[in-house]
Amino acid sequence: MRDHSLTGRLADAYRRTGADVPGGDPLPTHGALMEGWFWRFTDVIRGRVVIALCGVNRHPDGPWATVAVAVHPGNVVRSAVVESADASSSDYRVQAADVLKADAGSLHVELDDVCLSVQLHDLVDWPLRLGGGGLVSAVPFLGQYWHPHALGGRVAGAITIDGQSFDLDGADVYAEKNWGAGFPDWWWWGQAQGFADPSLCVAFGGGRLRAGPLAADVTGCIVRMGDRIVRFAPPLSWVRTHIGDGGWRVTARRPGWRAVLEGHGAGTEPAVLPVPLPHERRNVDLDFEHLAGRMRMRVWCKGDLVVDDESTLAALEVGSTDPERAAALAARAAPA
Repeated sequence: MRDHSLTGRLADAYRRTGADVPGGDPLPTHGALMEGWFWRFTDVIRGRVVIALCGVNRHPDGPWATVAVAVHPGNVVRSAVVESADASSSDYRVQAADVLKADAGSLHVELDDVCLSVQLHDLVDWPLRLGGGGLVSAVPFLGQYWHPHALGGRVAGAITIDGQSFDLDGADVYAEKNWGAGFPDWWWWGQAQGFADPSLCVAFGGGRLRAGPLAADVTGCIVRMGDRIVRFAPPLSWVRTHIGDGGWRVTARRPGWRAVLEGHGAGTEPAVLPVPLPHERRNVDLDFEHLAGRMRMRVWCKGDLVVDDESTLAALEVGSTDPERAAALAARAAPA
């Protein structure tokens, strides 16, 4: 229910800048030019990964959506421009015509010959008062914001591809949201579950972040270790990403903590995913994501190594809205 008090109206006005007050809910729409909801299901037992995404894009003729589903194994990718879309400003509800419908506990997508229908249970919700970007989450008018909001949970449901059904019961859940004035000039992203320790979850995301005439390459990283969430986000953390030599390397530090993530595509071809151009009501295929890469994660607490684990079902991504830059990034991440 919307808060119509003066405090509520001020909070709503602040949210329309893209920022969130501490303790606010980033999941309803901010009314940004582009808002993306993303789900990733990691089925360790069956060796399967399924991703789904929905971007709601603003346009003078009305909002439209970018919808995609991708599946490993098989490198199945289906995507579409959906001419109408709607997202709630008061709770977690998003719909793209009759193609996608989602809320906090369910997701249903019907796209070409793919039907994904799942319920989400026992979600490990984001526990901190500020979003995934930390203090940056509260800064207005940034070009891009990022919030990983489900760091675990269980799937009940299935995906059907060209008439063949695949069970997803018991798969791990990860979900995030991003929003802003569109995608940055270039970006990198990664996420992994499926470690030997099933309570582990990691995600990182970064790119060229703009605020008016200023721009800088910025990366954020979050690590879940059971009940503990460690967030590495500027300005209280130092995070650097190197993409090259056939892989990704993220180094993150904050007082008392250090993490190193090393990943590569494990010899697989990346899935090519759509990137929306909101003003043009069209997508461009300039996002390259390995659906089942390999990632090693090491975490130190006060100098002691507390995590050294590896996933073979990791997501590793690069992209750009510029075709030449996107190709160059993908080439740097590809094995020699």
